[in-house]
Formats: sequence, C-alpha cells, structure tokens
Amino acid sequence: MLLMRRRDFFKIGSLSLGAITPLGLTLSDLLANDAQSAKPNINVIFMFLQGGASHIDMYDMKPDMPIDIRGKYLPTSTTVPGLQLSDQLPKLCQTADKFSLIRSMHAFTSKHGQGDVEIMSGSPLDKNVQAPGFGAVLSRQQEQAAPIPPFMHIGDMKHPAYTAPGFSGYLGRTYDPFLLTDDPNSDNFSVPVFDTADHVTPARLDDRKQLLRSLDRFQAAEEKRLKFASEHDRFQERALSLSTSRRAKDAFDLSKEPEVLRDAYGRNSVGQGMLLARRLVEAGVRFVTIQGYVDTGIYAWDHHWGIFPHLDQQLPFYDTSYAALLNDLDDRGMLDTTLVITAGEFGRTPKLNQNKRGPGRDHWGECFSLTMGGGGIKTGMTLGASDKYGAVPTERPVSVADFAATVYHALDLNPQADFIAQGRRMVMLPEGSVIKELVS
Repeated sequence: MLLMRRRDFFKIGSLSLGAITPLGLTLSDLLANDAQSAKPNINVIFMFLQGGASHIDMYDMKPDMPIDIRGKYLPTSTTVPGLQLSDQLPKLCQTADKFSLIRSMHAFTSKHGQGDVEIMSGSPLDKNVQAPGFGAVLSRQQEQAAPIPPFMHIGDMKHPAYTAPGFSGYLGRTYDPFLLTDDPNSDNFSVPVFDTADHVTPARLDDRKQLLRSLDRFQAAEEKRLKFASEHDRFQERALSLSTSRRAKDAFDLSKEPEVLRDAYGRNSVGQGMLLARRLVEAGVRFVTIQGYVDTGIYAWDHHWGIFPHLDQQLPFYDTSYAALLNDLDDRGMLDTTLVITAGEFGRTPKLNQNKRGPGRDHWGECFSLTMGGGGIKTGMTLGASDKYGAVPTERPVSVADFAATVYHALDLNPQADFIAQGRRMVMLPEGSVIKELVS
C-alpha cells in the first residue's frame, strides 16, 4: 500500500472525503495511510556497566593470544552463526539473535566520571556548559503527559569529581531524571513519594494542588527574578503529580510479578532493577538507566586487580538479568519498541597487569565493545573488529558520538536542536553519524 506523509497531503490542497487525489487516493485513504505510517514511540533501557567492563573477557575474545592477554575464559558459540562470546555468558549466547554487538568502539577518554558523562551524552565533557544526556533530551523534545516520570535512573551513578552522567546539563534541572537509590531487591523496597495514603480523598488531593498554586502565586513576584524560577515551578508540579499517581505507584510494585519471573531475572539489585525497568517502560516511562553491577567489594567493573575473581561474581548477574530482559520484552511484544543498551564508559587494557593483589586490567578508551538491540535497531549483527590484541579498531571504527547519533535516530530526536546556555548557542549533539548498518 502506498504511504504518504501528512505534510505531503497538505500540499494537495483542500479535499472532500470522497475526492480523488492526484495519486488516485481518496482523502479517507490518505488519513488511514497516515495513521498506519505513524512511528511508535521508542523507549530505552540502558544498563550502564560503570567502571569499564572488559571487552576481551566478555565480547571480543582473543583465544590465540598468550594467557596474559586472552585471560582465563574461553569463547563459546552462540545462536548467531560465527559469533562467539565468553563461556561465562551462557544465557546471552542463547539470546544473541536479540541484540547486535559493536566491537570497534573508541571513547573520548579513559577517565572515570568523565567517560560516564560522555557515553550518556555523546559529547566531550564541558564542566561549564555540559551537554545533556539522552533521556533529558528526550524529555525536552517529546513532552509526556502521563503521570509518571519520563526519565529515570536506578542507582546513583555520579562520580564525586564530575557532573552526574546522563543528567540534564545545560537544559536545566527540570529535565533531570527521577533518581531511585533504594535497592529494588530489598524486602523493604518502596518509593515513598508514591505512597499516598488510601484515606486521602480526591477532594483533599485537589486541595493540595490548590495550595501549591496559591503558594506559587504568593512567591511568583520574587521568584521571577531568579534564574531557576520556571524550573522550580515545573519540578514542584511534577512532584505533586507523582505523589497522587496510582499508575506510578503500581509500576514500582515488583510483588505483582510472578515469583518465577523474578527468579529468572536474578534476586539481586541488577536483576530486580532490570525487571523494574521493564515495568516502568510498560507504565509509560520512556528512558531508564540502571547501575549495572552488584556491590561485591570493588568499585563497579573497575577491575585493576583480581579481575577474574570479580568477573566470576559479576558476569552471572549480567548474563542472567540481560538475557531475562531480552526474552521478557520479546515475549510481551515490547522488544520492537524498546531499545536495550549495555555499555561501560570504556574497555580494559589488552594485557593483564601484575598487581600484587592479583592480575587485573586497567582503563582503556582506545577500543571497547557495547551491545544494542530492539527499538528499531537490527539484531544478530556484529559490527567492526579490533586487532589481534583487542587494542584498537581495525574495521568500522565507531565513536561515542556515532553511538549517540544512533540513539538519537532510534528515538526520533533532533540532534541539531539548539539551546542558549550562559550566552552560548549549544547544539544537542554537535558530532556523530548514525550507524547506518544497524538501522532500517
């Protein structure tokens, strides 16, 4: 069936419902075609492997190299012909057709904190006028009316020396994520802002709104002089809306999920965080970032020492929760509209160091791997390659900015939209090209 864009339709001129267009279609046909061609909203679940996960021990195995490069894990076959992953990722090996792998990423930096901000925005760090994260741009460019936050972080990922990664940057705090710091795996897990007492009647809730408006009017004369006044108003209104939202409260209630499914995700902070992310997306949240590690006594995926004892613990959490999410989304018919990303801010050095506490790998921004799947991204593909050491890309290098441009494309965001911040004209994403091989 011939599809036609709405803007092309208006070029035809005024038509009656039965009139025939130059394309041989009636107005009714055009309206029906326009509805069919409308793109669905794409949502994102971003599992952040903070600290820099080792690409060589997970996704870019080097079995023919000496042990001080290849490490102790072995490559194993997957459901995608020719693709091998670590033998420590057996569940992902069985779901490899549900994501695509980029083996030729390279970062702006090899520093924690700085790299965190850059992988979630696609732009180099600027401590004065920081570019916004993907979720913040989404919140600004695609306003959401649903009584639930459009953008959420599960876990506090802020490095003490840098801006919180993925936050609103120069867009202003109105577009910051709703931050959830409690462990979703805890027996006492709850989100107090949504715990409106059952006995509070609609009339009393309306009274709260009236009170808020009255206070706002009282303060308006003075607050208009302050730079953050409008942001403050929107922040307060959103907080009240959330506290009165049954839909929002229900989205956080993991007890509504079958025990067998909760077990499939893993009874730990990462597993239950991934399950919570799926529930949030179902409820209307557009972008969820998850702190993708379980606290095992070392900072995240930052394995300068004892890398294998630590990976022996972290990889099962990652493998189980990621595979469960992909399967769950697919079973529910949500994978086509949910882009799932797993990435750290950089990779690890090809050669193991000789730390006295046990061999480890150090920071390495020259080459790393990440995965993307669903949400319009082609799956079952492997893009790019690294040299025999896993040290530098040798085929199809992909920058952090290119990755960001692809996320923008999937979400139908405008990377060239501008914003005046501190007297400077800022562009949302000044660099980067869409990874054409991965998009339809």
